[in-house]
Amino acid sequence: MTVSDALRKVFLRETFDRFHHPEYISPDPLEFVHLYADPLDREIAGLVASALAYGRVAQVLKSVNKVFGQMGCSPRAFLDNTPGPVLRERFRGFKHRFTTECELADLFVGIQSVLRRHGTLQACFLSGLRAGDDTVGPALCAFVRELNVHENNGGSNSLIPVPDKNSACKRLHLYLRWMVRSDAVDPGVWTDVSPEKLIVPLDTHMFRTCRSLGMTTRSQADGKTALEITSAFRKIEPGDPVKYDFSLTRIGIRREGDLSRMIETCARAHRFL
Repeated sequence: MTVSDALRKVFLRETFDRFHHPEYISPDPLEFVHLYADPLDREIAGLVASALAYGRVAQVLKSVNKVFGQMGCSPRAFLDNTPGPVLRERFRGFKHRFTTECELADLFVGIQSVLRRHGTLQACFLSGLRAGDDTVGPALCAFVRELNVHENNGGSNSLIPVPDKNSACKRLHLYLRWMVRSDAVDPGVWTDVSPEKLIVPLDTHMFRTCRSLGMTTRSQADGKTALEITSAFRKIEPGDPVKYDFSLTRIGIRREGDLSRMIETCARAHRFL
């Protein structure tokens, strides 16, 4: 069915009211971020958890739990006090789908390097953010360059996708949602970044959902599509375009029902049909 602007707005707000609550976080790697109270721990935990957030949810949670089990009660203290060679030994044998132990260790070494130069991950991100930027895109590119210890020799890391290659970079934008938005679900650790500049964390499931809602006609879930969908959300929530990301993804994760049928039910309830 064709979804009008009015129906889309009603559906999104009803879905938000239904699902955007702490009890719906699990199963989600975001739950690990909430285990820590200190913002310095949360920003590191969030980056690690979001970086591993691909594949089956059960495997993601298992891998994230394994990593944090090695880091103790404070991820920040762990990285401050653990030299690179010890890091590599500590995570020897780690594997998450196609992510290797070396890639995980390189991510940690990259974080350590950023912390030495900037003090916090937020300060590093802010150093690349300009007042005239429409989105966090340029700042994210700069942030990734600082994290990627292999950039100068052309290497790559499956945990740190490169935004300027038109990748949707779902996991990195998921991380920014967690860090920037502040409510009962998203921790909102980074208080100096505006949520109005966030970009939707777009994967294949969110892509299909947004196509069903008439928010894009593009055929690929790439960076351009993420920007187009974000623009559509911004027309509804100008100051918070990723507000509905969590609630929309709960539909698939929790198998709450067929999306098309849910939209049709909403349309009939509000007399759009």
